[in-house]
Amino acid sequence: MAAPLHRDNLDACVFDAYGTLFDVRSAAERCSKGLGERKDALLALWRAKQLEYSWLRSLRGDYIDFWHVTGESLDYAMAATGTTDPLLRSRLMAAYLTLEAYADATDAVSRLRATGLKTAVLSNGSASMLTAAVSNSGLHRQLDWLISVDEVHAYKPHPSVYRLATERLQCPANRICFLSANTWDASAAAHFGFRVVWINRANTTFDLLPGKPEREITTLGALPDLLGV
Repeated sequence: MAAPLHRDNLDACVFDAYGTLFDVRSAAERCSKGLGERKDALLALWRAKQLEYSWLRSLRGDYIDFWHVTGESLDYAMAATGTTDPLLRSRLMAAYLTLEAYADATDAVSRLRATGLKTAVLSNGSASMLTAAVSNSGLHRQLDWLISVDEVHAYKPHPSVYRLATERLQCPANRICFLSANTWDASAAAHFGFRVVWINRANTTFDLLPGKPEREITTLGALPDLLGV
């Protein structure tokens, strides 16, 4: 039987980036005037294709970094929604480098790190994208590692990505608490062996896949209390 999910039984907290620490909607919100009524449709399609293209490239073995995947998926979303403004495209891509962190992210990560837990981001984002977003948000002061899939040339949910975190942090999977708002990511991380907490921000249903989170919260702000910090 697994030990209780508590600070005393953990060495590290590892966070997904997009949708977990950073609000992916904030890019489109900054460009809402140029998008008009197409904003919601474009954002949903952009995010869906961003994930789909990353998974397909992993399966096909033709990896390119997430910045290029993000650009390709944006091009598709713009074409599908009849958006042709090249300046708007540039603004949307630039906004992705300075996504806003969720309001509860800084305090939650800071409280965990203050207890001596190692803190890291494990993300599909390229190294340059993660550095920009973390620096812009101020979270760079609270995170010990930024771990990008660039190092293994495969995207989540491939197990080599989760293994990368155990190698970089030098601790076993069952001593890592992994946080994600994405069900497919939380499921894969649990299947790999992490202690997973799912952030159900959107009040959705968890995927019917092997690997289930141990706990479910609605905001990152609930995490320190959950872990007894």
